[in-house]
Amino acid sequence: MQSAYRLLCALIGGSGVLIGVAFLAAFFRSQAPGAVAAGPLPVGPNGAYFVAFTGSCLVAWSGCLLGAARHPTAAPWIATATSFGLVLNAVYRMAAWFVGDYHALGELPRIEAGIFLALALAFLWLRPTRTAVEA
Repeated sequence: MQSAYRLLCALIGGSGVLIGVAFLAAFFRSQAPGAVAAGPLPVGPNGAYFVAFTGSCLVAWSGCLLGAARHPTAAPWIATATSFGLVLNAVYRMAAWFVGDYHALGELPRIEAGIFLALALAFLWLRPTRTAVEA
């Protein structure tokens, strides 16, 4: 079970680093003279600023997950915190889907919410226990 947890942390952590760096690159790309922000939702300068903030946070959180992949029992709380964050992501996506202001995205918010909830469950289910010897 620990190897499954390590794989989950490594995959999500590695993906998070790549996505976070892409968000940061998108911000810097949007700051070029005459640049047009690309993506499914138009964002202005304030939106690009928050995309960069999100990218920075994603890189940091993903670093924690990569650390957990290397030594899973050192900080089992990373799985709990990750699950909480994934549930929050699912909740706001469902709220966006219910409100309907994001109709251009179609079923994507519901699909993403389902994926995030499944990942949250996996992190909780596979979370390692910390033994008394390691504490």
